[in-house]
Amino acid sequence: MGDEETHSSSTLPRRIIGVLLGCCTGAVGLLYFATAGTALGPLLLWPRTRRYALLALSAGARCLAAWERRRRSVWFGDHFPARPVSDQRLLRYLAIRTYTGLLTSIVAGLLAFGIVLAVLLTVGIVRGTIGWQELLSQVVLGGVLLFLDVQGLFSLAALDARIARECFGPSERELLQRRIDELATSRAAVLQAVDAERRRIERDLHDGVQQRLVALAMLLGRARRSRTPERADALLQQAHKESQDVLIELREVAWRVYPTALDNLGLREALGGVSERCSIPIRMDFGLAGPLPQSVETAAYFVVSEAVTNVTKHASATEVFVSVQQYGSVLVVRVEDNGAGGADPAGSGLTGLRSRVGALDGRLHVHSPPGGPTTISAELPCV
Repeated sequence: MGDEETHSSSTLPRRIIGVLLGCCTGAVGLLYFATAGTALGPLLLWPRTRRYALLALSAGARCLAAWERRRRSVWFGDHFPARPVSDQRLLRYLAIRTYTGLLTSIVAGLLAFGIVLAVLLTVGIVRGTIGWQELLSQVVLGGVLLFLDVQGLFSLAALDARIARECFGPSERELLQRRIDELATSRAAVLQAVDAERRRIERDLHDGVQQRLVALAMLLGRARRSRTPERADALLQQAHKESQDVLIELREVAWRVYPTALDNLGLREALGGVSERCSIPIRMDFGLAGPLPQSVETAAYFVVSEAVTNVTKHASATEVFVSVQQYGSVLVVRVEDNGAGGADPAGSGLTGLRSRVGALDGRLHVHSPPGGPTTISAELPCV
């Protein structure tokens, strides 16, 4: 959207005015092609002058195309990227636009004629000159013709929007190719994030749990070789405390891999666990309309968990606010702290979060000016 593709957001009266103006520009296009074709026709047939005749024809076509582009922008709310369009593409667009504009004029004229007949029919009913049998047949016939007329106008308006998008904006093929590129990039980012997560888990197990287990084994070995009961009892107590610390650290590693509370208790309770394990006070605000897809819950959990971890390590904050709100089919997760700010959106942690959110066609926004506050928000589609 924005500069990348069209976006229609206009009211019905404005669109009706735009359609009527399109009828006028269709007539102008027909007049231009008739006049320019008559004047430049012989030059277009001669190979030596064909190039210059096409340049002259395209110059006028560019002016008409600029009017059409402005009509779509003003009355239909379309926004097209600022990119060059070939002369051949413009001429093809104007030829089709002229045809659709004239056809729309005919259909709109029939609709206006039908309205006049409906007024005359109403006058006849008021005067009592029309019987019920004739009235019923006229209403049925008029209703069918009105339906076909309105459907024709809607179809022509849709065709007008489509050919404008094909000429000025990304075509359907270009949009499809862009989507394929986005999915390929997202897939590569997800694979990198999974690989980085595996390395982090291996590092946590090697540097943390494994070292503690080695220390625990050494304590138990010293207790077995101890010659005095008092010394053995002290070593066993130390080993017992070390085993408890190992269990706590192993539980922390498991929570960072995937919290079982998400499956058993839901997102609210899982984030409550994040709040309990965090050394900084966390205020939470939930506004969920109903159950969420499991993939969305998982992504929301890791957005909050990773953001809170970054705050604890780097932000020097004293308070964190977490908001989880559902607006229609979009879940918005926001984490805000009162720390020093200056978070790097290209850092490994935020890059991993962006990949995780992007895998669900979501968006991650990071606002962290120097001096704070830092706000990380994620928009996750729930469909």
